[in-house]
Amino acid sequence: MTANAVLTLPDGQTVALPVVVGSEGEKAIDISRLRYRTGHITVDDAYENTGSCRSAITFIDGDRGVLRYRGYPIEEVAKRSTFIEAAQLLIWGELPTTEQRMRFSDLLTDNSALPEDFRRHFSGFPPHAHPMSILSAMINCLQAYDLPGQVIDDEEELERVAASLISKVRTIASAAYKSSISEPIMYPRYDMKYTENFLHMMFSRPYRDYVPSPEATRALDLFLMLHADHEQNCSTSTVRMVASGQANLYASAAAGVCALWGRLHGGANQAVLEMLTAIQTSDVSIHDYVTKVKDRRSKVRLMGFGHRVYKNFDPRALILKKAADDLLDQMHVADPRLELARQLEAVALADDYFIERRLYPNVDFYSGIILTALGIPVEMFTVLFAIGRMPGWIANWAEIHRDPESRIYRPRQVYVGQTERPWLLQSQRGGSSEPDPV
Repeated sequence: MTANAVLTLPDGQTVALPVVVGSEGEKAIDISRLRYRTGHITVDDAYENTGSCRSAITFIDGDRGVLRYRGYPIEEVAKRSTFIEAAQLLIWGELPTTEQRMRFSDLLTDNSALPEDFRRHFSGFPPHAHPMSILSAMINCLQAYDLPGQVIDDEEELERVAASLISKVRTIASAAYKSSISEPIMYPRYDMKYTENFLHMMFSRPYRDYVPSPEATRALDLFLMLHADHEQNCSTSTVRMVASGQANLYASAAAGVCALWGRLHGGANQAVLEMLTAIQTSDVSIHDYVTKVKDRRSKVRLMGFGHRVYKNFDPRALILKKAADDLLDQMHVADPRLELARQLEAVALADDYFIERRLYPNVDFYSGIILTALGIPVEMFTVLFAIGRMPGWIANWAEIHRDPESRIYRPRQVYVGQTERPWLLQSQRGGSSEPDPV
């Protein structure tokens, strides 16, 4: 028997609302027919308590620090898998067989290069255009090459298009970077794996190949894997919103890029590096900086600590911390900001102020350290985030596409503006008394 929650309205009317229970015990009240039955809607600014969909892709329990892809704990995924295998898991719901892995790998390789006439579009952007603006525009442009009919009819076609988008997004990203520094765009190599190939395209030159170390490749692969999906965040919700109108996959993904561009979303790890740079260029010690953070009268903030969802710890941060430590030990990078980051982490983790408030380093803190150690410029940080998040966006787009009962998203609002009022003639508005336009 379905449980109900009973809502009592100010006029004394009561309405029974079904209680929906998820597979992990999450409870929600179904208000989908509330307006039809009562004329009322609910208000939930920033959607903090609103479930916008039923999804089977990613599960998060912020109180316990749990993140699972399709039921698999993120710790297991990080330990035993790769970014590309995790992408297949997210999009199709099961771990791929050997044959499925090989076929998808071949599709990635075959779709890694950009069409020659596509490459000329990069010269149309200003020299210092932000890579995210180039990325979103180029993903939309790519649709014309990959989806002439704009329709994906079956799973085989989805596999081809998903491989093309996941593969080409890193080629577009590296090409955008090369164009911004006036270097030749590098072709992908067919003898390199996904992440290694991206680093090659980023840092190789026609006269010198860049060969990343295994530690560098693994650290970046972990970064991409841990960012592959994260439930209904700002950019993923945007992808679903656009997809609900039956927009094609490329338009939906481009919208996700634009949402991710925001400083409060994909730009968080960039804010960490800017904070470390500010500390480095000032005369403030780490101890004094932390003291200012704890002073409520101060506007100084500690970037990269705490999380809106995770109230205990961010499981991704624990994984990336080890990867960051291993990478820094192996590379011996002489960047004072990285040493500052380690000092800041140690001071904050030992301070009762942060412990009591559960303000632990989050994934953005360590991802900024890793990307800096790899030589990724700050303006490319959010682009790397977008590359990692692409499988999750595709999975969410596909979830809506596969649902025969999917409807276009159409949130309501509570209007708080002017009520109906009479039109004012020009002479009634103050200022000069020009005649009313005809």
